[in-house]
Amino acid sequence: MEYAREAVKRGTASIGVRTQGGVVLVVDKRIRSPLMERDSVEKLHKADDHVGIASAGHVADARQLIDMARRQAQVNQLRYGEPIGVETLTKEVTDFIQQYTQVGGARPFGVALIVGGVEDGEPRLFETDPSGTPYEWQALAIGADRGEIEEHLEEHYEESADLDGGIGLALGALASVNDGSLSPETIGVATIPADTAQYEDLSDAQVESHLDENGLLETGEGEE
Repeated sequence: MEYAREAVKRGTASIGVRTQGGVVLVVDKRIRSPLMERDSVEKLHKADDHVGIASAGHVADARQLIDMARRQAQVNQLRYGEPIGVETLTKEVTDFIQQYTQVGGARPFGVALIVGGVEDGEPRLFETDPSGTPYEWQALAIGADRGEIEEHLEEHYEESADLDGGIGLALGALASVNDGSLSPETIGVATIPADTAQYEDLSDAQVESHLDENGLLETGEGEE
């Protein structure tokens, strides 16, 4: 279990923020080489129309859990004719994770997930850890620099914030451990607004606009 948690700590950061206007997921997508295709870095995932998942840790482990979550969401839709609850889906995933902590010949999943979505018009935000325990949060971080990022979240979180405020808070928290600025090419942002309950990936142009509005946009070399 300690090895699994260490794998999460070594992963780049992911952040979740719950606001009155919906849920925000922000991930650090820094890549190891300029030759690597940016789109191949998988940290943000659509689990269902109303649920998004961000990961930190082993990408292959995350993919297995997200595929399982997508199957559960579809099974619930077919069986009951309604979208699965965010809390229900999280607990299905953590029950699956927990089985791998006590089975001989298997290892725990070396990944943590942030599961965010809208359930009956209410934004919900959960964390899964390698032990299979679910936690509900107003705002959280997983992966590298978790402590420092959560300090920023605790200091600046406002329960009454709207969705744009949540995006600004998450970007500011990530920038706080990245020299105070960010480039839209190195991060991913997704939202699930409370009014539409529809998962949406923000484009680079939208991310750049939010960074600029919050004074977090990284300037190029030679610029003042």
